[in-house]
Amino acid sequence: MFSDLAPLFDPSSLVLIGASDRPASIGQRALTNIVEHSSYTGELFLVNATKDTVMGRRAYRSVMDLPYAPQTAIVVVPAPAAVSVLADCGRKGVKFAIVLTSGFGETGEAGRQLEEQMRAIVRETGIRIYGPNCPGMNNNNRGLGFTFSPAFQHDRMPGPIGLVTQGGGLGRTFLQASGRGIGIGLWCSSGNEVDLTASDYINHMVAMPEIKVIVALLEGINDAPRFAAAALNAARQGKPIVALKVGKSAYGVKATQSHTAALSGSADINSAAFRQLGIVEVDDIDELIDTAALLARGVPARAIRTAVYSFSGGTVALAADMLGSADLALAEFEPRTRQALAELLPSYAAIDNPVDTTAEILVQSDISYGSLLRVAQDPNVDVVLYPIPMEYGDTTLAACQNLVKVQAEVDIPIVPVWMSDKLGTGYQCLVDAGIAPIRTLGKAIKALSRWNGYGMSARVFDPAWEPSIMHAAPLPGAQAPQAYAERAAKQLLSEAGVAVPFGRVCRTAEDAVAAAAQCDGPVVAKIVSPQILHKSDIGGVIVGLRTPDEVRDAWELIMARSREAYPQADIEGILIEQMMAQRGVETLVGVHRDELFGHVLTFGLGGVYVEVFRDVSRRLLPLTPAEARAMIAETRCHQLLAGCRGQAPADIGALEKLLLAVSDFVTRGPYEVQELDLNPVLVSPDGAVALDAVLIASAR
Repeated sequence: MFSDLAPLFDPSSLVLIGASDRPASIGQRALTNIVEHSSYTGELFLVNATKDTVMGRRAYRSVMDLPYAPQTAIVVVPAPAAVSVLADCGRKGVKFAIVLTSGFGETGEAGRQLEEQMRAIVRETGIRIYGPNCPGMNNNNRGLGFTFSPAFQHDRMPGPIGLVTQGGGLGRTFLQASGRGIGIGLWCSSGNEVDLTASDYINHMVAMPEIKVIVALLEGINDAPRFAAAALNAARQGKPIVALKVGKSAYGVKATQSHTAALSGSADINSAAFRQLGIVEVDDIDELIDTAALLARGVPARAIRTAVYSFSGGTVALAADMLGSADLALAEFEPRTRQALAELLPSYAAIDNPVDTTAEILVQSDISYGSLLRVAQDPNVDVVLYPIPMEYGDTTLAACQNLVKVQAEVDIPIVPVWMSDKLGTGYQCLVDAGIAPIRTLGKAIKALSRWNGYGMSARVFDPAWEPSIMHAAPLPGAQAPQAYAERAAKQLLSEAGVAVPFGRVCRTAEDAVAAAAQCDGPVVAKIVSPQILHKSDIGGVIVGLRTPDEVRDAWELIMARSREAYPQADIEGILIEQMMAQRGVETLVGVHRDELFGHVLTFGLGGVYVEVFRDVSRRLLPLTPAEARAMIAETRCHQLLAGCRGQAPADIGALEKLLLAVSDFVTRGPYEVQELDLNPVLVSPDGAVALDAVLIASAR
């Protein structure tokens, strides 16, 4: 599925097509970045259609005139000419082309046609294309900048983070986190992704040992199976991906047929997919930077226990309170740690976690070093949160120097939080040491939460799981989907292992009376029509029918209501069904097909208030037993299922089996499901039963 991209990022030979010596031109800036600001040692060719020399170097008129095919080409000629240049590169045998030029699909239909021609060149010649409409590539760990950006010379700090973006501006924002001491080893900005995509670059970074964390800043995902494959590769290799999804608009999700689709949006589905694929999702650039920097320092092996250390009582109290609100645990010091702190610090210092050293450490440097070292060496501490509330010049600098000294002696991360708007020499001391200070306590707590969350999810990650979209194949001659009436849908689900009540579709009132007599206790009557999917909305459901007269009256009333609401509907009859007598929790189980990630299962609180409370969890299919348990546990209605205020607990095991049966029906069954809506599913101490069903599907 993926190609070896090593020659793209560190080629032994390179050609710049469109090289120029005209000041401030793209061709001149790209050439300057290669020859003056990069450490490129391979053979460099220049191509200029009208000149024999550029900046004192020989230039060829065409790539076809080169003595051999370079591994990689950088293309900076205008868009219409770029297509023919790429065709020449492909014929010559160039393996990769980085197209910096704009003027393609982002400009409209004419530009999209140029992109189609580029794809045809890829198919015909085998050349791989990076871009177009991108700022290029920065390989800081190799000292290479294949870019026209004049900022390249200022943003070359190497490091353990790989950065993949589709746009250039926010990528540059992250790259300039070098101002906090964070180095970016490789930055790929994929542009219009006419061929290679963000997924290809992510997958390549997984195999790079010097890259410890991959950051993805995404505006869209063009190939979901490819993206899933890259993400799963990273998760299986234990390499974190931290992602920020920009533009969380819907991917054409149509909420017309089921509650499940109405509850779904692209942001919700993306989040569910990211979580299952082992990706840490964040909400803004600062969180992206802080979380990636923390993960680059290591991955927690257990649920983290934090020590809070500072020289301000109010600051450590605030930090501890915020940790508690985020459900992060404070470490409990061993007695020898408390004893050492008592010997080092003033008698009025707080030596239990959180540690308030008082301002004494600002005037006694040895106390600052010794007390922080004792805290960081405690075996119960996984991370030290060190908020620095003010800038006090040389005294703050001394505290930061001791922080750097202690960090060099311990394996766990010490996380400084620089809270003052005055950035003094102490701040720069931390930056120079590569210990990136976080700017607020709130951002620090968020980063710690993401760090802890990745460690917990990595421990339970199932390396064998893959989403169904990775194996979905187009169905030749697929039939158009049809809506199955409730009883037909329940029959299909029952055969797949989903529990449903006894029931029978009746065409006359007397037939309904006879069916009710077969049931033990009260019955429910429901209209049966493929055109009437939400029956209760029109009064097409009547419950608690006990006598023959009540059944006949219900028949007449339901028929009248249905014909009034849907005069053209094809009414097949009325379903008489055993009414479930036991008390329980009404839940929703639904599946719909997302246009990007395929089948998504939704579970949560059901009944008539499903869209009011929106208490749901989601997973891509297929569902595993562990994920079935997890998605039930993460909803608020789990408390109801577990039993509260004296109520008997529901049979959660039966609910898990029902979820798995639905997953198998969708992914392995004989029907191509578009939408499936089971609402409500009654979960009681005696089991889990689907009381209603909407199915839209076609035979495979």
